[in-house]
Amino acid sequence: MGRRSRAAEIIAAVLLLALSAACGSRLPESDFEHDDRTPAPRDSAPLRVGIITSATSPVGGNAFTGPRDGAKAWFDRLNARGGIDGRRVEVRLCDDGGSGVGNNECVHKLVEEDDVVALVATTALDYAGASRVSRARVPDIGGQPIGGAYDTYPHLYGIYGSLAPRDGTTGWDGKLYGGTEVYRYFKREHGARTAAVVSYNQSASAAYARLVERGLRAEGYKVVTEQVDFALPNFRAVAADLKEQGADLVFDAIDSHGNARLCQAMDQVGAQVTAKVTNVQSWTSTVPDDYEDAPRCRNALWATGASRDFDDTGHPAVREFREATKGLKTHSQWQLEGWAAARWFTDAAKSCAKSGITRACVDGYMDRSQGYTAGGLLLPVEFRRLAEPPRTRDTCLSVARWQDGEGWVGQGDMNRTCFDVPQLAYEP
Repeated sequence: MGRRSRAAEIIAAVLLLALSAACGSRLPESDFEHDDRTPAPRDSAPLRVGIITSATSPVGGNAFTGPRDGAKAWFDRLNARGGIDGRRVEVRLCDDGGSGVGNNECVHKLVEEDDVVALVATTALDYAGASRVSRARVPDIGGQPIGGAYDTYPHLYGIYGSLAPRDGTTGWDGKLYGGTEVYRYFKREHGARTAAVVSYNQSASAAYARLVERGLRAEGYKVVTEQVDFALPNFRAVAADLKEQGADLVFDAIDSHGNARLCQAMDQVGAQVTAKVTNVQSWTSTVPDDYEDAPRCRNALWATGASRDFDDTGHPAVREFREATKGLKTHSQWQLEGWAAARWFTDAAKSCAKSGITRACVDGYMDRSQGYTAGGLLLPVEFRRLAEPPRTRDTCLSVARWQDGEGWVGQGDMNRTCFDVPQLAYEP
């Protein structure tokens, strides 16, 4: 992968790490089954939904396609079972190429030309068309918060919810807030005390690393900072220092390729840690291939997020997802979240069947989606517009650990792995 591509990947990964940590509060799932509205005339025309994905972006192939693939699998299964109130869901795909210009073109095509009733599982490197989607009052359901759009505009509903005013300004006066629950978890549950943060000497990478450092220090960790040259990274030197410093945990602000090389170096020098912590984007079934040369570090990989482990086939909703996607070569947490986003749209559309499945009706359902879980796939999601950011928040998280021969193994009940933690400000 060339330097330009890796730079884009780092920026994207940093945004994802910073913006996808929200875990939702433990609220009961909303009940919208009772609807006394006057039934609308039955319509048999297909329901059009749009999916915008940065499929061919500078980041490289397949980096952002997981949510799209999961959503498509849901809609394929739904259509095979008769659609929504007898209406087939017609999925319109658009690849924005990872650029703002391409994103605006996709928004124009789907929203203004194809007249989709909603966007689903948006995964855009540069969501430049977000304001146009909002002005058109098109509900954007279950998108990945790679940028700040889902904490900026009304009618946009990110997969993890939002407490921000969403009045056209990002967050609160341009700042977003994230909790320290991941660091609290490893401290409370595994006795971790020393944490290392590895970054590149590149602005986006370094900025995210500083945010992680703040969170770790707020939780009382001794923090070891490691920065490597972006062009010629010496991961062996970093690994040797991690061993010398006795790090319990390793967090990073580097790309997937760099992570694999770091793990390989850690195995070579004998650096053993309690956890090499990764994020939801790297929570995939490709771990054996990605970390082929690092078996010890590979089995120290942990992932945290806000959705149920895609390998937890003991749960009926996960089992349903896996059965419907068994034809895919690989599986990932992003696929599961895309599936959940499509299910969310379906629940909204079904609630509108009596009066007519319109943008406004679907949007109204989404705005009331307090405590939604997609059948247990998501931590309860809420959308509230708080005038002031919360200082602390009771947040939950899903945790899984990779084990050879078993895949990702969930660590406890995500709805009970909760901590009341401080919320730290950062600029997206």
